[in-house]
Amino acid sequence: MTQTPQAPVEPHTRTNLAQRLNWLRAGVLGANDGIVSTAAVVVGVAGATSATGPIATAGAAALVGGAISMALGEYVSVSSQRDSEKALIARETRELAEDPEGELDELASMYEARGLTPRTARQVATELTEVDALAAHLSMELNIDQDDVVSPWHAAFASAIAFTLGAVLPLLAILLPGPGVRVPVTFVATLVALAATGTVAAWIGGGSRARAAARVVVGGALALAVTFAVGTALGTAGVV
Repeated sequence: MTQTPQAPVEPHTRTNLAQRLNWLRAGVLGANDGIVSTAAVVVGVAGATSATGPIATAGAAALVGGAISMALGEYVSVSSQRDSEKALIARETRELAEDPEGELDELASMYEARGLTPRTARQVATELTEVDALAAHLSMELNIDQDDVVSPWHAAFASAIAFTLGAVLPLLAILLPGPGVRVPVTFVATLVALAATGTVAAWIGGGSRARAAARVVVGGALALAVTFAVGTALGTAGVV
């Protein structure tokens, strides 16, 4: 039976897929941070007092403060990366304008270093230069796509939203149940959510889902246990 050959995957399709996976991974990690940090805060306060007001206040502060912190951190990080990439693109543009032949020789030598024969390397470099010299040099020399420079605002908003969505879960888990069961419910809800985020992160990266889930669950359980113990000790000592 004759099989119909599959159409090759276009480079821009692979790039778009990689971008979506990177955004998804960042979202999962942001949600994971929101879950752990907010859960640790509210469980710690709940260890010190059973009053709903202080717990709600601390949880809301952790959610808002954490989301803003994540957004600012992502904005600064991506802005620095974007500035560096723009500077490299400007430098490469200038070098191509000042010495096109030297840049062509450089590109050919890089392909030759990758294993191509000198003749083939020269032909590939020449053909790519004729299509888009800047794109060819950016890709080969710097692994940069000039059309793929990330917006720091997009990254900041995405990080803040992911963190907020993650933080909402432990906040609801600590506030909705009665005082007698709110801490166990929060523990269970948090660890289940962490297992889910760990599994998704492993699926995106192609790693072991069980191992990834176990890592975040153990880490989250440790964080909750420590903060609850600290809160309980402070409450017992009358500090709170």
